[in-house]
Amino acid sequence: MQIFLEWLKVHSNRIAFLIAVIIAASVCAKVVSRILRKLLTRSEIPDASIFINLSLAAIWTVAVAMVLQPVFGINPTTIVTALGVGGVAISLGLKDTIANIISGFGLMAGHVIHPGDLVNIQGVTGTVEDITWRQTVVRERNGNQLIIPNSVLNTSALERLTQEDEACVKVEFTVKSGTDVKSASKHIISTLKTATADITDRKNPPQVDFTGFSVDGVQGEALLFASPGIDQTRVLDCAVRALSKEDFIV
Repeated sequence: MQIFLEWLKVHSNRIAFLIAVIIAASVCAKVVSRILRKLLTRSEIPDASIFINLSLAAIWTVAVAMVLQPVFGINPTTIVTALGVGGVAISLGLKDTIANIISGFGLMAGHVIHPGDLVNIQGVTGTVEDITWRQTVVRERNGNQLIIPNSVLNTSALERLTQEDEACVKVEFTVKSGTDVKSASKHIISTLKTATADITDRKNPPQVDFTGFSVDGVQGEALLFASPGIDQTRVLDCAVRALSKEDFIV
């Protein structure tokens, strides 16, 4: 215990300085985080965690650099030189991470994508939840969470959707030859309204369009719009079951 107390007495200044820097960095990180969140919310800049995470990383990097020499006796320039020598190896090992960071900045700086956007990426439709320093998080309507590396997202075809497009469900059908198209259209709409009343958007009733002809009759498609939180496959299943009971539909 005496040895420990003597060690504390000798190094008390260093320990006090280390604690002071840690406290100051923690307070600064919290203040900067709050300010950035407010600024990002009010501005046109996407409110994504990548900006806050990089700012916090910069604060703690400065804090570490401040305590290296006075507390641990390590010259910061030595570390910088070592990183410079091993920079090539590090860049090769972290090339994917660096590509993700740069791609994330490119996506947001160009206002290509924002948290809250409805998007379609390579056939997957969902809402953008967050853009981190490595990846973009997209949540599908059925609750599944899709994690997409920023570098992949930056090189993929991306379609921004409206609420109606994201909720749209298409049901293809064929009306038998000789059937009155107008009467069939009204009957199909009435049938779909009844079958899907609890799971479709009341503001957007079902629509029917006829698209062409085949050997079996007149081809068409019905458009339905799922309610928020309802999976499109459920709407599709109800619609197909309802139409399959109609005699004039193939």
